[in-house]
Amino acid sequence: MEVNALQQMLSRLRQVQEDLQRQVNSVAVEASSGGGMVSVKMNGQKQVLEVRIEPDIFASKDQEMLQDLIRAAVNEASRRVDDELANQMKSLTGSIPGITGMKIPGLF
Repeated sequence: MEVNALQQMLSRLRQVQEDLQRQVNSVAVEASSGGGMVSVKMNGQKQVLEVRIEPDIFASKDQEMLQDLIRAAVNEASRRVDDELANQMKSLTGSIPGITGMKIPGLF
C-alpha cells in the first residue's frame, strides 16, 4: 500500500473517530418494561438520564417486581444504545475499504 494512501486512510479514520464520538454524545434512547410502568432514558455512554415509575406500581408494594421492571428497562435501553451506535458506525465507516464490519473492542 502506498504511503499516501495509508495517510489518507488514517486521516479518514481520525475523522470517523471524531464523528463517532459526536454521535455517541448525541444518542439518547428510551426503553420501558411492564407495559410502560417503568421507563428509562439512557445516553450513548450508557448513563441513565431519567427513570420514570408510574405511581400505580407502588400500590402493589411488590419490591421484587419493581426491581425486575427497572432491571428489564435498563437492560433494554442498553441494548438499544448498542444497536443505535452499531448502525451509526456502519454508516460512518462505509466509505473506508476494509473497515466495514470490524468490531472495535469496548465499543459494542
